[in-house]
Amino acid sequence: MKMYLLSLVVGLFVGILYYLLDVKSPAPPLVALLGLLGMVIGEQFIPAIKILIK
Repeated sequence: MKMYLLSLVVGLFVGILYYLLDVKSPAPPLVALLGLLGMVIGEQFIPAIKILIK
């Protein structure tokens, strides 16, 4: 839980920093969220395959 809270706080800080510096997000929100979803799925892919093989 602590890791999720830290991630949220850092994300909020970066969002505020982007706003203050008038910098656009490097990717549209939907594209960024899909990229993050892909990363999470990819991170779990190898362990899932290892479980299926056993």
